[in-house]
Amino acid sequence: MFSPEYEKRLLKHFSPTARALFSTPESSSPSDRFIPCRNNNNWETNYSTLAKSNENSSQSNKKQRECGESARDSLAYSCLLKNELLGTSIDDIKNVSDDKIGYLSSSNRGLFKYQPPVRQDFNDPCPYSLSPVTIKSQKLLRSPRKATRKISRIPFKVLDAPELQDDFYLNLVDWSAQNVLAVGLGSCVYLWSACTSQVTRLCDLSNDGNTVTSVSWSERGHQLAVGTHHGYVTVWDVQASKQVNKLNGHSARVGALAWNGDILSSGSRDRLIMQRDARTPPQTCERRLEGHRQEVCGLKWSPDNQYLASGGNDNRLYVWNQHSLSPVQSYSEHMAAVKAIAWSPHHHGLLVSGGGTADRCIRFWNTLTGQPMQCVDTGSQVCNLAWSKHSSELVSTHGYSQNQILVWKYPSLTQVAKLTGHSYRVLYLALSPDGEAIVTGAGDETLRFWNVFSKARSQKENKSVLNLYTNIR
Repeated sequence: MFSPEYEKRLLKHFSPTARALFSTPESSSPSDRFIPCRNNNNWETNYSTLAKSNENSSQSNKKQRECGESARDSLAYSCLLKNELLGTSIDDIKNVSDDKIGYLSSSNRGLFKYQPPVRQDFNDPCPYSLSPVTIKSQKLLRSPRKATRKISRIPFKVLDAPELQDDFYLNLVDWSAQNVLAVGLGSCVYLWSACTSQVTRLCDLSNDGNTVTSVSWSERGHQLAVGTHHGYVTVWDVQASKQVNKLNGHSARVGALAWNGDILSSGSRDRLIMQRDARTPPQTCERRLEGHRQEVCGLKWSPDNQYLASGGNDNRLYVWNQHSLSPVQSYSEHMAAVKAIAWSPHHHGLLVSGGGTADRCIRFWNTLTGQPMQCVDTGSQVCNLAWSKHSSELVSTHGYSQNQILVWKYPSLTQVAKLTGHSYRVLYLALSPDGEAIVTGAGDETLRFWNVFSKARSQKENKSVLNLYTNIR
């Protein structure tokens, strides 16, 4: 037994924690036994939830994005481990939250637990069971799960496309609402019918010493606009195989075309965007949109036909309306040419764009507020973008250096599929009229057809009667 004076001198040399360990409670009576006080000790021997570090979390998200791992699969695996190691008896994922699944609380649970013997559970595995897991884990593995959509990594059709140019700034492939594919090959434009597989030649510009630099179908698919290297645009009646208009005005090649009803917008290497009515003679008035400092290589109208998005070799993305000759919005975050542009048909005002070799990023923009949203680095030159008509998914095609085709889930931006096959940059992309298939073209002079999207509308998408853009009034 220590004397009070000796104990005070002794405790001066210890830390506050050590003082709490070796101090004798004042209320206790003198005794010949020393009992340390451990009431305030923080024993780290209980079961506890180990929080993931930000680094591990980011690596896990990157892994899920690259390999397309399902969050439900990851959750099921975690529940299975806790059943076998901690005995948590989880038999259905639906009853478990994502954040805390079967963890034992460290605040109200001791290291050892004393309780009367538990009655035998006849659900426990039999000694002669052939399964290596418990009954609860077996039930967990048999629980129904949502069927995952599998995307074939092999194209269902491949067509030869001789003289298909390997030029990033051109747009030489388009798919019409009448299920006819238009392709610009050298100085000719060819039409391929997806219904009959027949190929016809629409026009030949070799007599003029000219080449095709862009093609674009009208909304109803009865007219085709053809941009040329000499700077003029021709409009063709496909049924009659006849040229109905020739629009001059550009002084350099026309690499981008976009229809808005009967209004045709054209972007050129002369840095101009011109809007003209394809039904009127070439001498009528036109709108000249000036803003880009280098070649215009991407043009897309919004689903409501109110705004035009344009991308250029000056790394700029502009948004124009029908009432002004100056862009209403300007985005300069890209570090390379902006050719890939797509408006979302499901989210009003959502615009996505992709940058070239020095950028490699897909960026999302809220054009209603003018604010940038998400951004993902794809690791390759972004050549084209297209949204699914039936679900919140989009496809991107890429060039240097992987030449891949990626299918993304929005807004999680997880990769649904990665398709490879082209040996050159995948410079051209078009969506089928039913919204299920895409066609891609590359400098390897092939056209490849892929089934990437599902026609069934996603169950998570709720159609609102207040949405003026999906209902007829």
